[in-house]
Amino acid sequence: MSQPLPLPTPEARRTALSGHLARRRRRVDRASPIIAEGRLVRMVGLTLEAVGCEAPVGGRCLIVGSGGAQTEAEVVGFAGERVFLMPVGDIHGLTPGARVRPLSGSRNTPVGEALLGRVVDGSGRPLDGRGPLECDARMPLRGQAINPLSRAPLEAPLDVGVRAINGLLTVARGQRMGLFAGSGVGKSVLLGMMTRYTAADITVVGLVGERGREVNDFVQKTLGPEGMKRAVVVATPADDPPLMRLHGAMLATTIAEYFRDRGLNVLLLMDSLTRFAQAQREIGLAIGEPPATKGYTPSVFARLPQLVERAGNGQPGGGSITAFYTVLAEGDDTNDPIADAARAVLDGHVVLSRRVAESGRYPAIDIEASISRAMNDICAPAHREAAQRFRRLYATWSQNRDLLSVGAYKPGSDPALDEAVAYQPELEGWLRQDMHEPVPLNPSLDSLAAVVAPRNEEA
Repeated sequence: MSQPLPLPTPEARRTALSGHLARRRRRVDRASPIIAEGRLVRMVGLTLEAVGCEAPVGGRCLIVGSGGAQTEAEVVGFAGERVFLMPVGDIHGLTPGARVRPLSGSRNTPVGEALLGRVVDGSGRPLDGRGPLECDARMPLRGQAINPLSRAPLEAPLDVGVRAINGLLTVARGQRMGLFAGSGVGKSVLLGMMTRYTAADITVVGLVGERGREVNDFVQKTLGPEGMKRAVVVATPADDPPLMRLHGAMLATTIAEYFRDRGLNVLLLMDSLTRFAQAQREIGLAIGEPPATKGYTPSVFARLPQLVERAGNGQPGGGSITAFYTVLAEGDDTNDPIADAARAVLDGHVVLSRRVAESGRYPAIDIEASISRAMNDICAPAHREAAQRFRRLYATWSQNRDLLSVGAYKPGSDPALDEAVAYQPELEGWLRQDMHEPVPLNPSLDSLAAVVAPRNEEA
């Protein structure tokens, strides 16, 4: 007769139960989460409406049509049970009732040294036909806010290779400047000069909402093979969806942040901030946001500082992002809502004048309307005095130009005006610079001091 098996001790039962629970827990951890898919119920323009899915604002969704067409979209708002989405790519092939599947994780972008010399779109996909990118690191597309008290102050001047900017609108390393211009006044040429001649470790160019032809011209002609070696170009042309244009500006800023965080000095050129604002306006109006000044929605004026504040200096002793944002003055109106908003959040502005361009002087910088807010903090007293004297002489002549042109002024009536008239040819010649002629910082300051020096007969 067999003996009965011994009963397990309480300790053995607890051990077995613990192991069983651990195995179950591992199976639960490995299990795929339950995703509540919704369906597409409405599409007007580029605005998609879905019901039945839960996704946060800014979350990603994959829309799968009945024919297998897939489109990635981003949640831009909601109303009641309906979620508003904006497509990132092509929407052809979507059908009523298409499945809307929320995607896990936030929108991150690959970054790394492999980006140097490459041209990518707003999603980080290569446009240059040189194969996939081998980037291991990833960063959030919308960036992370920096404590303003932890930023290094603006201390060192930056050589941009343009004599008028170096001498009269000196830019600090880590400063954020606006380039205000109408159409056809030399904005692209000035951007190209700064791209080639600025003393920076890395150049990141964001071409947002521009013509596709300009993208190729900028890469082939402005940057060229030598310039591309230390540059990254993010291109989202005008025919891209508005959300892709927004992502293009954010991606260019994210790439600049990556190199700044590694201690490098980055030049960020964004062309243009106005197209970024127009893309946000399209999205806001599409989801029912009320229009404000000139149709721009309130969210536009919230997005602008969020983008601009990501540039600038990092931690003390670290890298920097010196940013130039072009602002298109519609109809040459420098009081355009976006121009006003940009002036309020930037550290200075360079204004290109159509009147100056029509006179044949390039770069067509309007010295009287331009300013660098960091200049007084980074320049030596002698430099400041020379720049102030130049401005004073130029403004005196400019304010009396009409009087002089009609011959209504009698020499000797105003000594200040007589002095300005005597200096005017040299001042005008100093402001003129050929696009293929870089002028470094120190020669710019030396020539500025020489051109405003008192004349022998005045000494």
